[in-house]
Amino acid sequence: MSKNAGGRPLEGFKDNKNKYFPKDWYKIILTEYENGASDVEIKAIIIKWRGKFSNGLFDRWIDEEVEFSQTIKTGRILSEAWFQKHGRKNLTNKDFSYTGWYMQMKNRFGWADNTNNKTETTAKIQVVEMTKEERKERLKILKSKL
Repeated sequence: MSKNAGGRPLEGFKDNKNKYFPKDWYKIILTEYENGASDVEIKAIIIKWRGKFSNGLFDRWIDEEVEFSQTIKTGRILSEAWFQKHGRKNLTNKDFSYTGWYMQMKNRFGWADNTNNKTETTAKIQVVEMTKEERKERLKILKSKL
């Protein structure tokens, strides 16, 4: 068990789970994520259970507590899938707010605009010296191909 700067043991998830969390805590969290919930919404649920909760503790439990970490990481996948499905299913819905959906995807899931859509084409031109007769012959060949 890790200790904080004062030497006191840091709060572990296992102790909190039995003391503050309902028996089916992970089902509740995964159900919320399945409906598009964010980490902030999940933290709010945990605050209701515990009375307090910090971002640092959330991050530490993700790093150190396997059961908690797997639940949150699975939940994040479910949440992003919820948003992707809603975007996909509303492709033909003229009333759907694509701007709002797109901003959610950018802000919550790290989507970014592709700013590198410039394609540069460079052509190498080889200069060949030709006599007047060679040029006439070349033009004759080109004209016959038209």
